[in-house]
Amino acid sequence: MILSKTVENFLQYVKIDTQSDENTKTTPSTAKQHKLAELLARQLQEMGAEEITYDKEHCYLYASIPASKGCEEAPVLGFIAHMDTSPAVTDTDVKPRIVDNYDGEDILLNEKEHIVLSVEDFPEIKKLKGKDIIVTDGTTLLGADDKAGIAEIMGACEYLLRHPEVKHGKLRVGFTPDEEIGEGADHFDVELFGADFAYTVDGGELGELENETFNAASGRLTVYGRSVHPGSAKGKMINAILVAQEFQSLLPAFQNPMYTEGYEGFFHLDHMEGTVEKTVAEYIIRDHNKDLFEQKKALFNMCAYFLNEKYGEGTVVAEVEDSYYNMKEVLKEHEHLMENASDVLRELGVEPVVNPVRGGTDGARLSFMGLPCPNLCTGGANYHSRFEYACVQSMDKVTELLIMLAEKYGNC
Repeated sequence: MILSKTVENFLQYVKIDTQSDENTKTTPSTAKQHKLAELLARQLQEMGAEEITYDKEHCYLYASIPASKGCEEAPVLGFIAHMDTSPAVTDTDVKPRIVDNYDGEDILLNEKEHIVLSVEDFPEIKKLKGKDIIVTDGTTLLGADDKAGIAEIMGACEYLLRHPEVKHGKLRVGFTPDEEIGEGADHFDVELFGADFAYTVDGGELGELENETFNAASGRLTVYGRSVHPGSAKGKMINAILVAQEFQSLLPAFQNPMYTEGYEGFFHLDHMEGTVEKTVAEYIIRDHNKDLFEQKKALFNMCAYFLNEKYGEGTVVAEVEDSYYNMKEVLKEHEHLMENASDVLRELGVEPVVNPVRGGTDGARLSFMGLPCPNLCTGGANYHSRFEYACVQSMDKVTELLIMLAEKYGNC
């Protein structure tokens, strides 16, 4: 098969390890993200992009595609994607391969390790029968989140620069680090970016459009216990591990990611470690509804208060910090962004599917920083997983979507 420039670039990008790390407390969180930023900067320069700015300290990359003659007064539209991949599964030594003309059955990813992309576990892949699917060897994630978005933006930019007959206004593109650890917008220069509005290209299957995210907070529970020899511990020991477990039992059992979907929020115990003397548990707290979000945070603190009343003040310390808010509060004032994306998808023969993001995107924070920014699909699926895949035809459609959105906002 003949690969499009979008897919060709994608296969190159996924081989670059850009995994972020929430423990380093630096920006970027991993220096290796610069390798992809440097490659993208060179490619943008070679294709003729302008105003290329590479923030070498923080690993942000910005560039412009100049407006067509006569379209200089059109609004400035932005496209944004992130360079890092999730820490959940390694992306070192990614080996992508294309399954041509997918037959709708299980895909054997790795015979030696007995790793199978099963239609029983992931039945939605059957919709792609007859298409070409990009997968890995099952030992790494693929990195379609969000290197598919990067490849699609780069493909659209190169097409517009090579086809001056396609009229469009000025475009701005931005590539960020550390989105996967919630820090992608930390040093994003909205003023320098200079777009009137933008789209993140960081969604899932073809057709998905997203204009609302969770309200999100991080919760940290620290339990201070008292260690006494178990042979003489009665009335003296306070086992911090057990108190942390008791705290978890006080939270609503079914407000848990395993049991929620759609607009249902949750408490997610993401990490816990400790001893009898001290145990620390890390939570994420999510809800699309602002009132329910505030109630969840209050309940988190109330459970800690209850345990301090039971075991003594200072036994349990609860800390809650907001991460981002539902971008719909901003985007409801810019409905044209969703309407135009929906119209273009229909022109491409794709029915839009508007879903709430059950996670976050750079666009959530950027919207509150003055850059209205809904999220577009990429054509990938099973993100943060060794079973991640992307569809060749879907990626090419997303590239067309970006080109046609640029035309629609050209206003000339």
